[in-house]
Amino acid sequence: MIGPTIASPPTVLALVDGFVGLIGENPVRQAFVGGVVIATLNLLGASLVFVWRDPSERALDGALGFAAGVMLAAAFTSLIIPGIEQYSGGDPIPTLVGVALGVAFLDRADILVPHAHYLLTGSRRPDIGDPSTSDVFDPDGSTAAETATERSERLAPVVLFILAITLHNMPEGLAVGVGFGSGNVENAIALMLAIGIQNIPEGLAVSVAAINAGLDRRIYAVFAGVRSGVVEIPLAVLGALAVATVEPLLPYAMGFAAGAMLFVISDEIIPETHTRGHERIATLGVMAGVIVMLYLDVSLG
Repeated sequence: MIGPTIASPPTVLALVDGFVGLIGENPVRQAFVGGVVIATLNLLGASLVFVWRDPSERALDGALGFAAGVMLAAAFTSLIIPGIEQYSGGDPIPTLVGVALGVAFLDRADILVPHAHYLLTGSRRPDIGDPSTSDVFDPDGSTAAETATERSERLAPVVLFILAITLHNMPEGLAVGVGFGSGNVENAIALMLAIGIQNIPEGLAVSVAAINAGLDRRIYAVFAGVRSGVVEIPLAVLGALAVATVEPLLPYAMGFAAGAMLFVISDEIIPETHTRGHERIATLGVMAGVIVMLYLDVSLG
């Protein structure tokens, strides 16, 4: 049964009309701009290390919790529920199949690329890829007698960490592209803003971890922007192209993006925020993120 329609506030309608008037009605072009927006906000988050040079672990856990809350609500309100109600005629199977595929993809990918918290916490989980390597990675370096081989081994996790973060940015770009490809601009803008907002604390946390591993602030901040843009922008365009070209794929694509996002939240972000004794602030951050996303979703229709 379809409930009563909630009218969007005039300011929200003006935002949507302004976006369409500026970018046009082509969903691929809209998705490209959406990818640019979320990649730019990722760069903004990574660049915060210039002004917030030494954020506390408590603050980072709260910020990551907020990011998880935004993504959690967005996965349901902007992807799963519209996929079922609007694009599958109420049939949940296509969207849920997509969710399962998204989860399976990220699960298999984590076998090949170690978990993101490997560098953030300095410890390895037994289920990550290549568990035969050393049990602990010291972000502060080893002894003065460190050999070239040892230095290489110390930098290898940094590279794997960057690959893991890049992999986990993929669902975000895909979700924005699928959102615009669906033709529901209000919903897509809400999703774009949600992912962009959560990219700020996520970008900051990743940047801090990379700096703690010995990377230069300026180099990594620039690299973070390039990395997120290279991944998120093309995937946003690809997502829009796919669903605009093959409309029956839309609920599967929305489910896939949602499943991948939920996997990242459950497997990476929330466990990471509960490893240093700041569970309460992290949980409050999650609740705040959910509230913000629900407000955006209702306000934008």
